[in-house]
Amino acid sequence: MAAEKTSDIIARAEMTHELTADEIAGVLGDASTEDELAAAADRVRKRYVGDEVHLRGIIEFSNICRCSCCYCGLRADNGKIDRYRMKPEEILHLAERAKSYGYRTLVLQSGEDMTYSIDVLVPLIRAISGMDMAVTLSLGERSFEEYKAFREAGADRYLLRIETTDKALYQTYDPGMSWENRDRCLRDLKALGYEVGTGNLIGLPGQTLLSIANDILYFKEIDADMIGLGPLVPNGDTPLGEAAPGDLHLVRRVVAMVRLMIPDANIPATTAVETLKPGGRVWFLGSGCNVVMPNVTEGAARAKYALYPGKICINDTPAACRSCMSGQIRAIGRSIASDKGSRCHTYRRGERKDA
Repeated sequence: MAAEKTSDIIARAEMTHELTADEIAGVLGDASTEDELAAAADRVRKRYVGDEVHLRGIIEFSNICRCSCCYCGLRADNGKIDRYRMKPEEILHLAERAKSYGYRTLVLQSGEDMTYSIDVLVPLIRAISGMDMAVTLSLGERSFEEYKAFREAGADRYLLRIETTDKALYQTYDPGMSWENRDRCLRDLKALGYEVGTGNLIGLPGQTLLSIANDILYFKEIDADMIGLGPLVPNGDTPLGEAAPGDLHLVRRVVAMVRLMIPDANIPATTAVETLKPGGRVWFLGSGCNVVMPNVTEGAARAKYALYPGKICINDTPAACRSCMSGQIRAIGRSIASDKGSRCHTYRRGERKDA
C-alpha cells in the first residue's frame, strides 16, 4: 500500500483533528506543503474561533528569576542584566492604564521572583479583577496552595510553557529543574479551574520533529486552553548564545498543526516571531493564530525584560503599540475582540464542527 500523501494527512487532520505522533512529525518535516497546512489551519481557526483577534496586555513587572534556563536572558546566572522589581502600586497603575487603552485581559508576567508572595499578589489580583478585567498570571512554578490562593483571589488564567516534553532536553536546558514538577504545576492549574496556557520552544539544539509532535499531543492530552509557540532567539548572555535561531517556517508549521489538532484553543502570534521577521505576527494570524499580546509595560522596565536580543517595540509607548497592532489586524480583514477572550469550547473530541 502506498504511503499516504502529506496533503491527504492535512485534509484528514482538518476534518478529524486527530493524528499520530509519526503523522504529525511527517507533516512538520514537509516544507513543500507549508502553505497548504497554513491555509487549512486558517480555515479551522475561522470555523471554530472566528475572525476576532484578542489583544492581551502584558505587564512585565520583574526580571528577577531564581532559575537558570540556558536560553533565557533573565536566568539567575546572567550578571549582565539590569535587574528591576516593581512595587504593587506601580503594577496597579499600569493595569489602570491598560484598561484605559481598551484591554479586557491583563497578563502579569515575571521571572520566578519569590518576593511576590501570596500576601503581595492576592490583593493585587483582587484589585485588577475588580476592574472587570480577566487576570492572567505568568509567574512560573508555584505550589498548589499558591495557585489556589491566586485563583480564589480572582485569577482566571495561568501561562506556563512546558518548553519540551523530551525529558532529556529539559534536563539539559533547564538545569536544576524537574520536568515532573512542571507537569504537576500544569495539572494542578487545570484541577483548580484555571484556563491553562502552555507551549514549547522550537529550535533547541537536539530537538527532533518527533519530539515536537509529542509536545503537540501533550497539549491535546492536558486540554490546554492557550498554546504559545515560539522560536529560539539566541541571547549572547546565555549558554545558547551561539546556537542557530529557531526556523520560523517550522514554527509556522507547528502553529498550524496545533490549530488543526486543538481547533478551539487560543493561539498567540508571539513577539518572538515578529523579532525574527518584521510582519511575522500578521503572517501567523493567517496561519491559525487568534491572539496578540502587546506590551503595556512603561518606563525603563520595558527594555530591561530582556529574554532575548532585538525585542520589538521597546521604544514605543503602550498606546502606540495597541494602535499599530489594531491597524495591522484590520488591514487583513480581521476585527478586534471586545470581550475577555475566554476559550470558546466549540470542540469536543469525537465531534466535528461543520463549516
